[in-house]
Amino acid sequence: MDIRQLTSFHRVATLLSFTRAAAELKYAQSSVTAQIKTLEVSLGVELFERLRGRIRLTQAGERLMPYAEQILSLTDEARAATSGTGEPTGVITVGTMESITSYRMPPLLEFFHHRYPQLQIVLRPSAGTELCQALRQGTVDMGFLMDARTERPGVHCEVLGVEELTVVASPEHPLARTGGITTEDLRRVPVLAPEAGCGYRELFDAELNTGSGEPVSFLEFGNIESVKRGVAVGLGVSLLPTMAVTDELAAGTLTALDWTPPFEVHTQLAWRQGKQLSQEMRLFVEQTAQFTAEYYRTLVAA
Repeated sequence: MDIRQLTSFHRVATLLSFTRAAAELKYAQSSVTAQIKTLEVSLGVELFERLRGRIRLTQAGERLMPYAEQILSLTDEARAATSGTGEPTGVITVGTMESITSYRMPPLLEFFHHRYPQLQIVLRPSAGTELCQALRQGTVDMGFLMDARTERPGVHCEVLGVEELTVVASPEHPLARTGGITTEDLRRVPVLAPEAGCGYRELFDAELNTGSGEPVSFLEFGNIESVKRGVAVGLGVSLLPTMAVTDELAAGTLTALDWTPPFEVHTQLAWRQGKQLSQEMRLFVEQTAQFTAEYYRTLVAA
């Protein structure tokens, strides 16, 4: 058993594809197949089942996976510790939704850029079910979720806090002058879609359509900035994270409606269940928690 064999095993087990693993590792597929076969012979077990063009881990392969992750993680740490400065290096791929990318990530990315210049944080747009699948497959290292659920199969979720949500409208909108707005009031006006694939959109959709006669549909606008502009010119109302509309509320181009969501969503940082976190990933988790805690403290103080 050697590091190259474990590396090939880990990528094949993560992607469930010899072809994709070979492409990522920049090996010939025959080399990856040979490394896996040699590893199986040395361990005396089969690690993969071949099923009509698909593969899956055997029980032995599943038992080996956490050990492979731990060995590879320790190898990376040993290499970093002996290569010179011991500073965090490499790449962390983070799946994240639009609101987090635009309104929460910039100060965190600025911190890492200046404090740990050899560590690259790569953001990959994804949310919800798509992100959880990417985490389980290992195509992203970590990911941000905004949802009511805090437990998902095969994914560990670290709750960062409850995200504040606000229904916004143009200051000239009829509901802007109405107190005690009900869900029924919102059903009677056009609703602009918040970001696709996020938990709070699904909850808002369910709230508007539960017990209603005619289905309430969202007007799709593509991204949060487009939604805010559409709302500002009176095309409808929208539910958005408060962090995304703070500047517009302060400037008076948008107004908050008197409606409190009957649900909560939690902003979470997630990674694959059982994943052995590298030194760099642990650092990212710690700093993300600190920056998020500071953000929530600022909200309370305001």
